[in-house]
Amino acid sequence: MVSALGSAGYKCTTDAAYAICTSGAASVWVLTGSHPRPPVVSLHAAGPVATASAEIAKVLPKTLELAHINQGAEIAAWFGEQKGTAPGQATFGDWQADYSAEVDSEEPGTHLTLTDKLCTANCQAE
Repeated sequence: MVSALGSAGYKCTTDAAYAICTSGAASVWVLTGSHPRPPVVSLHAAGPVATASAEIAKVLPKTLELAHINQGAEIAAWFGEQKGTAPGQATFGDWQADYSAEVDSEEPGTHLTLTDKLCTANCQAE
């Protein structure tokens, strides 16, 4: 998936557990490892909640397509319904989606994390 993001114009780097690919103000974090598909795909954007959510919404459909997440339209629609700082969670097929927003922190922003419920080993970063 990281090579697909790079081919789609994202700039990618890696840290200990994640490949971090950025496009504009949004970043996509992909848990690395030898999994058949990435068990965690997380999208982040900094700034006020509305602005950060709009940045994620710009890259979300393409990111879901590149990650081969079949319920992309449903996830994008659900994400569009998440407003403000109230956390949200939903299940789409094999994927659990978690929405959160931070306003009173050193790094305000919006986060959307997709976790593969079929993953059984090394499914989270240490």
